[in-house]
Amino acid sequence: MKSIVIAAVLALTAGIASADQSLAQKTGCMSCHQIEKKVVGPAYRDVAKKYKGDAKALEHLVGVIKKGGKGVWGTIPMPPHPQVSEENARKLATWILSL
Repeated sequence: MKSIVIAAVLALTAGIASADQSLAQKTGCMSCHQIEKKVVGPAYRDVAKKYKGDAKALEHLVGVIKKGGKGVWGTIPMPPHPQVSEENARKLATWILSL
């Protein structure tokens, strides 16, 4: 029984992860970020690693997605993305932090 529950949770998590990666692709995030390697902006795994254990990370990343940011990852600023809804910014930030 325990293994069935674990398998169901893993399958659900994989579905959510792929859905949110798809959202990142649809919103254009993947043109500057990749999961494993730095492109223009940092790799998403590096972002997750930097903010691991930070209780304020989710709200911070939602703000950065919506309003932009600069100076944390180098000299190239991240432009604001006000067209991304609050709900989608939260989904993206949650996905990034889960990596």
